[in-house]
Amino acid sequence: MTQPSQFILQEAWQQCERHLHHLKHALGSLTLPITASNLSTMSDETVQDWDQFVLRYTKLQDAIGSRLFPAVLTLLQEPYEDKPMIDKLNRLEKLGYMESVDQWNQLRIIRNHFAHDYPSDDALKAAYLNDAVRAVPTLEGLLEKIRPLVG
Repeated sequence: MTQPSQFILQEAWQQCERHLHHLKHALGSLTLPITASNLSTMSDETVQDWDQFVLRYTKLQDAIGSRLFPAVLTLLQEPYEDKPMIDKLNRLEKLGYMESVDQWNQLRIIRNHFAHDYPSDDALKAAYLNDAVRAVPTLEGLLEKIRPLVG
């Protein structure tokens, strides 16, 4: 029988894998890098592909932070459930499950750009989208560090 903490980790992992799969599928449909002039001439299908990418980037980053990281700490019997997120991140960094807290904060900043309405400046929108595209390997790298725990 699987321990409850292992089950919770596996559920969080599967959710992250699903978001990553759909994010990469959307990414495969896009012409990169995006420019301000591309934004104003996108077809409806391209807009949908970017929307899917942004949605899955946001969901993946959220799932890693809110579900996967806590599940890792619980599985490792680290008493961090009631601690602030920064303490959890520092502990995960110390344990080697993330490169750095600063790196995570950058991923979060990118995610936050999409949590609000797009700015009216197409150049800034394009820069945000390109930042997110460049951050995908970092998100994948975080998952790879955790993969051995999933079993």
